Amino acid sequence: MTKDQQIQAEAAAFRALVAHLQQRTDVQNIDLMTLAGFCRNCLSKWYSAEVKKMDPDFDYADAQRYVYGMTIEEWKSNHQTEASAEQMQRYEESKPLHAKISGY
Repeated sequence: MTKDQQIQAEAAAFRALVAHLQQRTDVQNIDLMTLAGFCRNCLSKWYSAEVKKMDPDFDYADAQRYVYGMTIEEWKSNHQTEASAEQMQRYEESKPLHAKISGY
């Protein structure tokens, strides 16, 4: 596999992940964080950090729109639920395993 092919495959896998997360609006970010250590916001931050290397004026809100498929306000209004006490406890217990995102 050439480097270009690898980059194309990685980009396609990223787009598939984003599409999957957009379809799974039933999955809350807090649950992603406790189970996988990252969520849609993390993905938005990683994407934003990379785009900003090419375009310093890139807006994080644009990255969120890309990952969520809508504005963060729309997402919260349409899909985000109130976190339960149990979810918050699991979130706090799993913090050491959460993704580290430089610059955010």
